[in-house]
Order: sequence, then C-alpha cells, then structure tokens
Amino acid sequence: MKESSGVLPEGRDIRDTRGFILSGITMTHVLFHLFQQSLLVLLPNLRATFNLSNVQTTSIAAVQEIVAGCIDLPGGVAMDLLKRYWGLVMTLCMAGLGIGWLVVALSPVYPILLSGLAIVAATSSLWHLPAMAVLSNRFAGRRGFGLSVYGIGGNVGDIIGPAVTGLLLAVVGWRSIINIYALVPFFLIFLVFWAFRHIGRVDQNQNQALTKGALQRQLFYIKDMIRNRPLWGLILVAGIRGMAFVAFTTVISLYAKDVINLNGPTRGLYFSLLSLAGLVSSPILGYLSDRFGRKWVLVPNNITLSVLILLMAWYGNQGAFPFLLVLIGVFLYSDQPILTAAALDLVGDRVTTTTIGVVSFSRLTLSGPSAVLAGWLYNTEFGTFGPIVFYFILGLFLLAACLLYLLPLPKTSFR
Repeated sequence: MKESSGVLPEGRDIRDTRGFILSGITMTHVLFHLFQQSLLVLLPNLRATFNLSNVQTTSIAAVQEIVAGCIDLPGGVAMDLLKRYWGLVMTLCMAGLGIGWLVVALSPVYPILLSGLAIVAATSSLWHLPAMAVLSNRFAGRRGFGLSVYGIGGNVGDIIGPAVTGLLLAVVGWRSIINIYALVPFFLIFLVFWAFRHIGRVDQNQNQALTKGALQRQLFYIKDMIRNRPLWGLILVAGIRGMAFVAFTTVISLYAKDVINLNGPTRGLYFSLLSLAGLVSSPILGYLSDRFGRKWVLVPNNITLSVLILLMAWYGNQGAFPFLLVLIGVFLYSDQPILTAAALDLVGDRVTTTTIGVVSFSRLTLSGPSAVLAGWLYNTEFGTFGPIVFYFILGLFLLAACLLYLLPLPKTSFR
C-alpha cells in the first residue's frame, strides 16, 4: 500500500511517516502495559497489605475495566470529532498515568487505592482511542497486521512488567516499586508531545477536513453504524471475550500464589512467559486474518483457549502449570487486535474511534462484573481451590467461538 503524503504546515518530516507513527505508538504502548501487567504479580501483595477478601482483590480489576469502558464510549465519539487535538490528548494521558500510579503508591486505605487505579484505567483507555485509530486509518489495507504490531508493544510490556516487578519484590516493597513506576511517565511527557503533536492532522489528511458541519456528518455516520447488525454481534463477542480474559488473568494471579505456592520473582517469570508467547503469535495470527479472513482465525483461537483452560483446571496443580500457561499465552493476547480489525472492516474509516470506543465499552463493562464473579467462584470452594472458576472461563470462550462462527463477517482486502 502506497504511503500517504500528509504534509504538515512546517513541511513533511519523519513524524509524518507510517514507520515513525507505527514504531512510536507501539513503543509507547509498551509502557502502559508494563505497569498494568505488574498488577498480576502484585495482587497477592495488595490483598495482604489491605487485608482484602478474594472478591475485593478481583474487584480491583473490575473497577479498572468499568472505568475504562465508561471512558471509551463517549471518548470514541469525541476523538472522531477532535482529530486535530489527538497529540495533546495523548500527552495529557501520559501525565495522567504518572498521577494515577503515584496515588496508588501513597494510598493509605483501599478506597484511595481504587481511586488511583481508576485514574490509571481512564488515562490508559483514552490513550488507546487515537493511537489505534491512527494505525487503523494509516494501514487500512493491512489493518490486522498494523493493529497486531501495535499489540506487540503491549505484549512486550506484558513480558517486561511481571519479570521486573517480580525481581524488585525480592528486594523492596510493592509501594517502592509503584513509586518508581510513577516517575517514568513524567519524564516522557515532552517527548510524547514532540512525537505526536501533529498526529491528528496527519491522519486528517486521509479523511475529509473537519469543518463547521462536522458534528452533523459524524452523527450521520454514527447512525449508519448503529444499523450495522453484524457489528453489534461482533461487539457482543468482544464483551464475552473480555469477560473470559479478565476473569482468567485476575484469578490466575491468586491461583499461582495460593495453589501453586509461587513467590514474587517466580510469579513474575511465569507471567512473563504467558505474554512472551503472545508476542510471537500476535503478528502471525494478524497476518493470517488479513490473508484468509478474521473468522477463520478467531473461531479456532477461542476453541483452543477453551480446551487449554480445561486442561489447566485438571492438571494445572500437577506440574503442568508453566507449560499450559505458555500455550494459553499463544492465543490469549492475539485475538483482541483481530476483533478490533473485524469491527473496523465493517464500518470503514469515518467512525474509527467511535467504533473502537463502542467495542471497548462492551468488552470492558462486561468484563468488570466478570472479574467479581470469578473472585466469588474462586472464593467459595469450601476452603480449597476447585475447578469451577475455570469451567466458567472456558464456557465464555466457547460461547464467543459459537457466536463468531454465526456472524457474517466481510472478506478482507489483503494487499
């Protein structure tokens, strides 16, 4: 696909190229996931510090998911209307990330801890909207690949975060770790502003310039999107898939501590392996979805996950835990970018961030209650762990696979 020639007022420079935009956004994506995935290792420590029940512990993930979902829906519409300010929004999100983690590090009680994590969730969610929209529009013919490469940044953060956090836990407390993490975004604010300040205007050159009638046009496009029935089926699938994902990632953290009896550094290593597998598989599956169609990657992916979760329920505490964790990682992180690409295939480029926001809203608002339910199922096993919570998760993956099979998704335009 020929690269577009969006020319900035100062003249074309490296920040206007697809390569810089893709690499810059992907590298910054690392940071958001590095911090977020560290919570997988720290959840047992937070539970001990604040004397939480398992339901209260998994509610940490629920609060983050629900806050992020509430940001995504109106944020998606707003970002489609405010393309020229995308760079400023991304800069403010980087600042918000640092503020949120600072609140977490200093929190004296559980409600303030949740407040800090809510700030982190809100800024992270808002960041993803312009970032993914730019990549979707700039790589319209290879959308699955572009979004999967972006996902690689998240995978790298998911790999580094648990490993580094686990090692740090061997020498310092969790508050000191979060304090360190809180400082990093503040040092990157000016770099992010320099790199992305024109990113909305670059993207806008590929679309109709915003004029006085922008709101009316955007409402017309949104109305047309609402009438798209296959899109709503895909939105439901994204929600169910999000329920399964969050239920698994929150419960597996407690399972690794309570059942497998892993210490902090070992938990960090294992959760890094979980993400490392996704780093390798994500671009491959994204390419295959561009080449052969989204459905023929997504359906087998979710069926395979359901089988692996079943094996984890049966054999996870019998020495197979690290092996199964790696296999689950191959498929767990790779299909969310493909789901997003499938949704954007259905609507085109005019309501990109609106579509991303609606898909994310469905995924996050459903996954919040799912985390609480998973914590309750984990917590009511007569004093010992039982497999019922894993059966709940694999059922969600199977339901997503069945719905995907029935959806009439369009053919991809690979080039």
